[in-house]
Amino acid sequence: MRKSLLSLLLMAFIVPVAMAYVPPKRVHPEVAYTKFKTYHTMLPQVGSLDVSNPDNANRTRWSIGCETLDRDYATFANYKHLLGPLGVGWARLQSGWAKCEKQKGVYDFTWLDEHVNGVIEQGMKPWLSLSYGNPIYSKDGVTLNSSIWTDEETMTAWCNYVRAIVRHYGDKVMMYEVWNEPDGKKANTPEVVANLLIRTGEVIRKENPKAEILAFGLCKNYMCDYIAQVLDIVKKQKKLNVLDRVSYHVYFENPDNATERIKALRATVQSYDERLDIFQGESGCPAILEFGHALKYKEWSEFKQVKWDLRRMANDFANNVPSSIFTFVDLQYPNMIQSFGMVRMNLLHEPMYKRPAYYGVQHLASLLHDGIKPTTVEVKAYSNRKIASVGLANDKGEVIGAMLWYSDLTPTDQLEKDNVSLELLGFDVDNLVYVEPITGYVHDLRPVITRGGKEGGNVICSGLPMWDSPIFIINKSAIKMK
Repeated sequence: MRKSLLSLLLMAFIVPVAMAYVPPKRVHPEVAYTKFKTYHTMLPQVGSLDVSNPDNANRTRWSIGCETLDRDYATFANYKHLLGPLGVGWARLQSGWAKCEKQKGVYDFTWLDEHVNGVIEQGMKPWLSLSYGNPIYSKDGVTLNSSIWTDEETMTAWCNYVRAIVRHYGDKVMMYEVWNEPDGKKANTPEVVANLLIRTGEVIRKENPKAEILAFGLCKNYMCDYIAQVLDIVKKQKKLNVLDRVSYHVYFENPDNATERIKALRATVQSYDERLDIFQGESGCPAILEFGHALKYKEWSEFKQVKWDLRRMANDFANNVPSSIFTFVDLQYPNMIQSFGMVRMNLLHEPMYKRPAYYGVQHLASLLHDGIKPTTVEVKAYSNRKIASVGLANDKGEVIGAMLWYSDLTPTDQLEKDNVSLELLGFDVDNLVYVEPITGYVHDLRPVITRGGKEGGNVICSGLPMWDSPIFIINKSAIKMK
């Protein structure tokens, strides 16, 4: 009897640990998303976007953030099954030096293998942010966080770690980012950052010559003078070859206000080497009012969040910049649950429901796949709001549609759309439909559209539904519809 009781007690502890994670039944209603679907345009609906079986390999301009797993602020196994259906090509992971090397010179990548292999299993490509220090190499045993060391012992240990991780993953990981937001710390001077980039980049290049190397992950509105000071040093040492792109993190209350700085950053980077380019490595919006991190002290909501995320993606597409959305799930920091996630999580790190941002990103990624390129389109709008626009072209360079949105103000909670009259000049596209990416609804555009003279190819829309989130006027054959 005593033996049986002991066995039962052991099973009570052992069996739950051995069992694989089973996603809980989603019983929480998606209230905000349901409201979006009830406030859609009055144009006749002819179908919905088909996002089943996404071709993630054809979405390489888009990435999703799976950060902070090195600090256990989320549990990857609990949300892995939701990654693949989102339909983006990449996932950003943080490599976690302190979690990989707890004893000097001994590396254990088991925990990271789960995440790297899990991303690959979902049909996506993982990329690693090599960042943050290791307390076993600090004088007081405190984690070095985002401050970069200057002593040779720690730098050598860091390079050994980078060498080990690049060798370990081989062609499983083909993109690495050197550090995260170094410009957020005064101690990280241009000299310190340049030295880290050169030493780290040389190791990566030697171990995996085909890997793409990003640098910095800038957070201070990517000031061009800081970048110039770093690149001056790198160029002087003739080491620009250790860099492919400069990554940056962009958080503006109105995402459209970042456009001019993005253009200036690209111009600065390419002034050193035309081969170099930029990468938007982390950007997103809270779903509630936050008292910490980016975009704090503003009354955000799930309605505003999805509009913000889609406008960030629309801007990055228009500027031909690869883009990573922060973040996939809510993150449980020591003092708060951060609400930037496309999936709302509970205190047990379990998914509660998909926010509207999940569906919006899913639909926009399906529309703006690798076969669609940005092009110019001239729009003449009759509205008191500023309307941003970008043309859509296929691989042959043929214009197949346009994406438009109000760009003058921070996204609002408003669900109703305005009726706007506008002309698309030289827009010789037939069989047009209207697509709203948050709901994924496809509508008949004929009730509000007329075409001007064939010699001009103009399209005139009277009463086109418009709001502060992207909408599409696109050839029906260019979308996958159910």
